[in-house]
Amino acid sequence: MSVEILTFGCRLNAYESEAIRARAAEAGLDGAVIVNTCAVTGEAVRQSRQAIRKARRENPNARIIVTGCAAQTEPETYAAMPEVDRVLGNIEKLERASYEADFLGQAPRVTVNDIMAVKETAAQFVDSFNDHTRAILQVQNGCDHRCTFCIIPYGRGNSRSVGAGAVVEEARRLTEAGFKEIVLSGVDLTAWGGDLPGKPTLGSLVARIFKHVPELPRLRLSSIDSSEVDEQLLGLIADETRLMPHFHLSVQAGDNMILKRMKRRHTREDTIRFCDTVRRLRPDVAFGADLIAGFPTETETMFESTRALIDEAGLSYLHVFPFSPRKGTPAARMPQLSAALVKERARALRGRGAQALSARLRSLEGTRQELLVEKSGFGRTRCFASVTFAGDAPQGSLIDAQILVRDGQMLKARVVEPGHKIQALA
Repeated sequence: MSVEILTFGCRLNAYESEAIRARAAEAGLDGAVIVNTCAVTGEAVRQSRQAIRKARRENPNARIIVTGCAAQTEPETYAAMPEVDRVLGNIEKLERASYEADFLGQAPRVTVNDIMAVKETAAQFVDSFNDHTRAILQVQNGCDHRCTFCIIPYGRGNSRSVGAGAVVEEARRLTEAGFKEIVLSGVDLTAWGGDLPGKPTLGSLVARIFKHVPELPRLRLSSIDSSEVDEQLLGLIADETRLMPHFHLSVQAGDNMILKRMKRRHTREDTIRFCDTVRRLRPDVAFGADLIAGFPTETETMFESTRALIDEAGLSYLHVFPFSPRKGTPAARMPQLSAALVKERARALRGRGAQALSARLRSLEGTRQELLVEKSGFGRTRCFASVTFAGDAPQGSLIDAQILVRDGQMLKARVVEPGHKIQALA
């Protein structure tokens, strides 16, 4: 069966799963299932435990190795599972030695070291991405902030940046390997450079990539904190067409008192102002956002402020999380809302988000869009809208298409040959 990797959570975890795949292959690991867990919610932990049990049933003779953020923050949870052979921390999972036969045969069953002691993050130099048409490039890890709801700093450690030279080198290698789009990823991406000499900004890193890898057609940013966006990055948003006009914001709430209790660094007015500014600079931009429903002490009025923010800021791609108390965080000790109310508020936010996305997609009808082909008959626009089209095009290629009509939460299109004009829709 060689090595199967099950990945939960964020793009950074997806990137690290490819690094794990490479390190495990270098070590000659065979007959193993590696579960790369997520700790962001209790539900994510539950799903990983369920997947581990299923993996054992389907692979009774495999070695099951559990790693990732949940393994880092609560190794005892996985050590208590009889299905699990080995538990590795977030640093250990990226080391070839962790998959060597000698280590697996002799090391302690649980190998999870102090993540806060880690001071550097090295480039992983991943060459391929299983089942992906865009490359993910990790440039930052960890977080120096301590939002009251978040367990992730205890799974990832403090903020650490990959050096600009190594980032540019990996971007060049990925582009030469044929990837038409690279996604810069990190736990707190806009904090990149704060721990490096001279404290360079994310904008300066993006500018270096464009300068030294001019053949890269598309560069995308993963989730960003609008309060940390620097002026150089704003300039690139305005002027650099290779920077994709889709920005996913770490918003979390639209009520200022809740934001204060979350220990966030922005207000609802800051979010609206940022979106308005970027929209003036880049009229074709689309915004996504993370929103938490049912944070402790959230009143109906506070919740309505968050729901209203979707329209006021023009958010259309939402990731809605029902609040999940994580042991060890301040929010877990605050007065909790009932599970039923949290679930209902999450449903309401998702419903409003679906309406916003539908309106966004309708605005693209009749336009010409460049698509990155992810699989036969399916691609994504520069602003990350999902599009189906008739005909074949190579996976990973860029094609032009005319958007015909919104179809649910997707778009239908027809391919347009280079140099041809789009047709007027009836």
